[in-house]
Amino acid sequence: MYSAKRIFLVVCFMGFFVSGAGMVYAQSELVPDQSTLMKARVLNIEKEETKEIPGTDTKTTFQTIKVQILDGAEKGKEVTIDNDYLNLEKGEVFYLTHTVSSLDDVEYYTVNDPYRLPQVLFLVGLFVVAVCIFGGKQGMRGLASLVGSFALIFFVLLPGIMHGYSPLLVTVGVSSLIIVLGSYVTHGFTRATSSAVLGMIATVSVTGLLAYWSVHFTRLSGFGSEEAVYLNLNSRGSIDILGLLLGGIIIGLLGVLYDAAIGQAVSVEELTKIAPHVSRKKIYQRALRIGREHIGALVNTLAIAYVGASLPLLLLFYKTSSGGIAQIANTEIFSTEIVRIMIGSIGLVLAVPITTLVSVVMLVKKPAQAADSLEISKENEALKHAGHSHKH
Repeated sequence: MYSAKRIFLVVCFMGFFVSGAGMVYAQSELVPDQSTLMKARVLNIEKEETKEIPGTDTKTTFQTIKVQILDGAEKGKEVTIDNDYLNLEKGEVFYLTHTVSSLDDVEYYTVNDPYRLPQVLFLVGLFVVAVCIFGGKQGMRGLASLVGSFALIFFVLLPGIMHGYSPLLVTVGVSSLIIVLGSYVTHGFTRATSSAVLGMIATVSVTGLLAYWSVHFTRLSGFGSEEAVYLNLNSRGSIDILGLLLGGIIIGLLGVLYDAAIGQAVSVEELTKIAPHVSRKKIYQRALRIGREHIGALVNTLAIAYVGASLPLLLLFYKTSSGGIAQIANTEIFSTEIVRIMIGSIGLVLAVPITTLVSVVMLVKKPAQAADSLEISKENEALKHAGHSHKH
């Protein structure tokens, strides 16, 4: 009996100890540091010197600065902080991060970013003025379309993904809305615009399926960037990172896709106006030839744009990688960009025949029976030789 009681007391003691330790551990782990971003102005630079970053041969400027907080709960407060992130000057405004440690309530301040919003707004204003002056009414319609597109992205796409909906389905839906809004606001409610819209929606759908297959075929995880890893940790795994990658591929395609589709629809419309007696097949062939020239330029533009965005990363791998090009291309981050470029380019190529076909069906009527047979034969002969080049 004594032995049983002793065992019972030991078990109870261990249970209380483990549960108490677990509560302490949970409390210490679940309470994050409190960080607040606020605007501040440099009052004075107390000390400035050049030091070598520990562990490297790189030298940087270390500053001790006195600043005044300009907004938030601590507005007007003056603090002295150490700065080794950004070279600041007296009177300069910047963003400051105020962090309070959850462990010991120690607070500290760090430099975050320069206050560059006025310069950014100036460039935005310059862009708007240039579009209005040189683009006229059509340019202003384009600006309205751009604003609507960003509104759909920020108020529909991002909240939908954050609430756990499939990023791929949400992106395809929002992309379709952007296509419809941008096309009709910019170019009006015409048959040519409608044909371009249907062509783009069909292309986005096909490209979405191709992107879904490609990321699984190449075994991409979606964690090719630090942003994706941080987002996954911050959301506690509630966001489909791979679906987010698919959505990004489709959104990145929209700009050049819109250009190609509208161009093809307008080409079909103009060819139909100038030669209404020509058959649908001939109009399709002629418009497709125009589209091929467009494809060559746009594919190059799309690929170079992606490379330009990844240029610092390319230089980093080029300098530090000990393997060859094959090993670099096989890494997750580079494979992701390659897949992104290839899927976007394939979608752009598909947009030309798809949109041209839809436009021909919607815009081209059957040739009138009363058309002059000689005129038709001459036009057909000209179309037949239009794609041939003659050397002299």
